[in-house]
Amino acid sequence: MKILVANAGSSSLKYQLMDMEDESVICKGNCDRIGIDGHFSYKNKNGKELDIDCNFPTHTEAFAKIIETMTSDEYGVVSSMDEISAVGQRIVHGGEFFSQPTLVDDDVVEKIASISYMAPVHNPAACLSIKACKAVMPNTPQVTVFDTAFHQTIPEKAYIYALPYEIYEKYNVRKYGFHGTSHRFVCASLAKSMGKDLKDLKIVSCHLGNGSSVTAIDGGKSVDTSMGFTPLDGLIMGTRCGNIDPSVVTFVMDKLNLTPAQMNEYMNKKSGFLGVSGVGSDNRDVCAASEAGNHRASLTTDILTYEIKKLIGSYAAVMNGLDAVLFTGGIGENADIVRAKACENLEFLGIKIDEEKNKVRAKENIKISTPDSKVEVWIVPTNEELLIARDVLETISK
Repeated sequence: MKILVANAGSSSLKYQLMDMEDESVICKGNCDRIGIDGHFSYKNKNGKELDIDCNFPTHTEAFAKIIETMTSDEYGVVSSMDEISAVGQRIVHGGEFFSQPTLVDDDVVEKIASISYMAPVHNPAACLSIKACKAVMPNTPQVTVFDTAFHQTIPEKAYIYALPYEIYEKYNVRKYGFHGTSHRFVCASLAKSMGKDLKDLKIVSCHLGNGSSVTAIDGGKSVDTSMGFTPLDGLIMGTRCGNIDPSVVTFVMDKLNLTPAQMNEYMNKKSGFLGVSGVGSDNRDVCAASEAGNHRASLTTDILTYEIKKLIGSYAAVMNGLDAVLFTGGIGENADIVRAKACENLEFLGIKIDEEKNKVRAKENIKISTPDSKVEVWIVPTNEELLIARDVLETISK
């Protein structure tokens, strides 16, 4: 059975076509820098590769390029899309509607779209991906897998906001948490590499990319996480401001004469790395500018790593201990300066980074802490697509 997994991020569309008989990857790649300029990468099981710049204004054009390449004469791996048994779609926010993988129908798409205000960068992109897939493969079942599901174990004291309680009762305003599929995968993968039972480990998982979140995982369960009601909360991100004083929102709206919708866009699409650095939303561009002496770019990196450091310390307190810190995601797996600065001056927690081991772009699990570090530090490449494919197989087999 072949399952196609589409993982629509805020500026990317990762994809993998998997053979579930042995969980092998038939082809995979990434449509990157969507909405910026566009880049397409592809590799199939026979070693054929593509790495080209493309025009990707939206996720619709990205999905069309994936289908075109998978069925092409030179790079193709299937004669037609009819060979694919099902498609798995990663969805960021399930709100109160979804807590498990769900077969797609019109009602599901409607509900996902209806809560786009809680994930304005992601849920609309996912809806586009679902609709684009349906147009090309109208008879192929699609299954949605929700990022919010893993964080359902967060205790009430950590997910309730100190607003009048009826706001939660009437409108479901609470912390939900995101990147759950990634956090669930990497913590299990880390436990295996450490040779320990996940139930015995206290882990801080740092998923760092264009969107970023840090999660406290105690015994394999999420007990707190940096993102909240929407993916806007928490760390500074590509175009998202992250955690700010709520009064700043009304102050800026008043000064700039912005509507709620305009303010929402201001915080989600014009802030973060882009807003502080003035360089762009991609961390690679920010780091390059920082190395060239751009103060605002350097400040952007300092803000990010300072916030990560604070979360590592606070989550160690929440869990009453810490066994490991892991870095994953596009930035977490590739930006050695971010990992180094985030772990700097955390020796009091027992964290010591090996500078030479840290100078790597990881393609597999790598321990980057020193032998005498009481808390192990790892780079753990994520594989959300594999977990999504497993969830899809289980769902359509029922």
